[in-house]
Amino acid sequence: MDTVLDILGAVIIGGLVFLMVSNLNMYSSTTKFASDSELRLQQNAKSLAEVVENDLRKIGYKNSGVSIINASQQKLTFLSDVDSTGIVDNVTLTVSDSTKLTNTPNPHDIIYYRIVNNDTLKCSSYGLTSIKFSYQNAFGFATTNIDSIKYVKAEIWLQSPEKIDSSYAKTYWEITVSPRNI
Repeated sequence: MDTVLDILGAVIIGGLVFLMVSNLNMYSSTTKFASDSELRLQQNAKSLAEVVENDLRKIGYKNSGVSIINASQQKLTFLSDVDSTGIVDNVTLTVSDSTKLTNTPNPHDIIYYRIVNNDTLKCSSYGLTSIKFSYQNAFGFATTNIDSIKYVKAEIWLQSPEKIDSSYAKTYWEITVSPRNI
């Protein structure tokens, strides 16, 4: 009888140890996935910020007149010789709505568009969910007057493509650029 109780106790303790090890393994896998997703999200934010910053720095390049044509929160249109051909181009930076990007699991992500002379270039989504442009004058105060814009600020919100523990990881990136040519 003692042997049966010893075997039964060993089976119960062994089962508990097995459950603890498998639970630790699942926790470790979930944590690794979450950490990798958040790292990838930060890398995507940095990459997208570099693209947007590069576009904003070109405002007014090789243009002698008024450089900014339209300046709203979701859309920025300006003149610039973006490809250094000597011809001033009409450039629009804008985004799509969330229904345009259907091949990702995240229903909130959108596409960043760079339209040069009606030729649309789509930038990879990077998990972009929102972008907001705002404008400041030479003293750093917010302005809507196109002639007094000296700084362009872009606020970028991104989410991970996949859910992590029933929600999407989020990050935010902010860029303020003072284009040399305005």
